[in-house]
Amino acid sequence: MKALVLEEYNKLVYKDMPEPKAKEGEVLIRVKACGICGSDVHGMDGSTGRRQTPIIMGHEASGEIVETGAGVTRWHVGDRVTFDSTVYPLDDWFTLKGRYNLSEGREVVGVSPKEYKRHGAFAEYLAIPQHILYKIPDNVSFEQAAMVEPAAVAAHAVKLSGVQAGDSAVVFGSGMIGTFIVSMLKAAGATPVIAVDIDSEKLKMASRYGATVTLNSKEKAVTEDVRKLTKGRGADYGFEAIGISATVNAMIDTLRKGATAVLVGNVTPVIEFPLQKIVTQEIRVQGSCAINGEYEMVLDLIASGALKVDDMISAVAPLSEGAEWFRKLYNREGNLNKVILKP
Repeated sequence: MKALVLEEYNKLVYKDMPEPKAKEGEVLIRVKACGICGSDVHGMDGSTGRRQTPIIMGHEASGEIVETGAGVTRWHVGDRVTFDSTVYPLDDWFTLKGRYNLSEGREVVGVSPKEYKRHGAFAEYLAIPQHILYKIPDNVSFEQAAMVEPAAVAAHAVKLSGVQAGDSAVVFGSGMIGTFIVSMLKAAGATPVIAVDIDSEKLKMASRYGATVTLNSKEKAVTEDVRKLTKGRGADYGFEAIGISATVNAMIDTLRKGATAVLVGNVTPVIEFPLQKIVTQEIRVQGSCAINGEYEMVLDLIASGALKVDDMISAVAPLSEGAEWFRKLYNREGNLNKVILKP
């Protein structure tokens, strides 16, 4: 099969690779669409440490089942499916407690830290365990289904936060996941929902997806603006969707005493942290990892029209052109949002 392989850092090669086979409990999918995630772009240069080469990346995908392994009875050849980006064991303590995203031995599709390597969906075929599959509604395209993973990451963060109707929220980072967080906060009834970024085009997208107010932090510090928008106290909830010291600290500065800070971004392993502020203001810090059952909800939202994803798709291109699209995203060319590759 053809695949886009990260052979070494900053070197993507479109080449022949062995076609995987469906083992017991697995299905073989012919990949129809796979989105380039920001984590793939950051992983391409080795900076995250989570893409040890060589590796086929890609975890935001959809496709059609072409083969079923032994023990697979609920899924059939021809089924249109997408899948969770986390491959988790069914008998793990965390899984049995309903928190499979924290399970021991979990693996992420298209990721290769030092502990494991699991090839991903920038390829013609991919073998996937049956228990992470989700059926694509008939009125949802393969391209739209490839957008479910980032939307589900956002949905998990909002659900985990405990935000309620009428709560105020600030979101730092208006990339893909940050903008979906804005959309999910709006659906939850949060008000105001304040989006913060340094890119005016991204802020325009956040506004289209439900941000009450957008603030450009490149132009000025935004702490006082957020306070003015939240009765002088600061936001009830803050979400950080980038993962660097500067934006984590800036987000925490916009929160009221007793607020909740939700950390979603994950591009750097270590950050500076305002410990005394967290302690003396009793700010609750909540990490949000991946997805924990939100796929079906997001698929239903897309199918009903309640969640629009088409505006997020900047380009759909052949997998053979993948290296060039990675280059454009890495160099931040053209104000691109989601680029979807099709094998």
